Amino acid sequence: MASTQDSRAVSSSRKFTLASRASQLAQIQTNIVLASLQALYSPPAESDRDHRGPTFATSFMATAGDKNQSQALYLLGGKAFWTKELEVVLKEGAADMIIHSLKDVPTTLPEGCSIGAILKREDPVDSLVVKSGKPWKSLEELPQGSVVGTSSVRRVAQLKRNFPTLKFLDVRGNLNTRLAKLDAPDGPYAALILAKAGLVRLGMGDRITSDLRPPTLYHAVSQGALGVEIRDDDAEALALCRQITHWETEWLCLAERACLRVLEGGCSVPIGVASKLDVEAGEVKAGTLTLTGCVTAIAGDLHVEHTLQVRVASAEEAEEVGRRLARILSESGAKKILDDINEDRDRRVVAAEQADKEATEATAM
Repeated sequence: MASTQDSRAVSSSRKFTLASRASQLAQIQTNIVLASLQALYSPPAESDRDHRGPTFATSFMATAGDKNQSQALYLLGGKAFWTKELEVVLKEGAADMIIHSLKDVPTTLPEGCSIGAILKREDPVDSLVVKSGKPWKSLEELPQGSVVGTSSVRRVAQLKRNFPTLKFLDVRGNLNTRLAKLDAPDGPYAALILAKAGLVRLGMGDRITSDLRPPTLYHAVSQGALGVEIRDDDAEALALCRQITHWETEWLCLAERACLRVLEGGCSVPIGVASKLDVEAGEVKAGTLTLTGCVTAIAGDLHVEHTLQVRVASAEEAEEVGRRLARILSESGAKKILDDINEDRDRRVVAAEQADKEATEATAM
């Protein structure tokens, strides 16, 4: 996290460019951040001809994650698949802030980059969305053998544990595409599992059949939160970011990300989390942080889970709770589960690369 400072003294007339992916959801999320920044500066009165203050613009681009809609996310090389190209634009100075779904941001950022702001979180849970016209209201009501669509290993692992009679199938594309695949009369899917925050931001909350809250399903790290990535040496961007940061969300997400950072060791891993901060009354920022983490084997047969409840009085203390939880999970069996998951991923990557090579050679013949 970028260091904090007094953030009220941005008087520059500089133009800040906010960049993000070109998807509909990414543009909506960028506009949420844009509105928060613009709200910091009232438009000048007609008589105030000497008014000077920052202005803001947006820029959108397709990343590798948007372009590859065929392979499972599990095989695509981790979260940097969504962020790397945007970070090049940031470091080159063509953008000043890049806007992310924080759950898509690697826990270790490129040198010279940091998270400047974390905005107030939407509800981070996952939701069940049932095929249009079907009567089912919950996972328990789905008939045996029903196909549930999700691209998340975390969701599949946890749900296999609790719902062994259901089948799970990868589904890619933006939300509109995935919902169309769900509702297709001849489509295989009885339901999808989707992040509630994305559905709500897209105005599709009416498609939610039910929310899947812990302990049924623990959500992804930082799910529901928006993060703003900046250059480390950009003091003005940082000053703006601190003004739109929601500190309670920041502490929760930093704790979750610290836990993931320790566990993943450079690889994306399917850890589920739930967190809560009970804020103390008074002017001093402090509260009781309750953080749960779990790691589940792909087959759903092995599951490690632990909860810590600790009073914290800073972002750094919240991060330490996350690191401590990761160490406990690892010592309790999570390391063996994660090693097996990474070995399975490596085998699948090799198989996918071989299949691509054979398909290319066949086309060339």
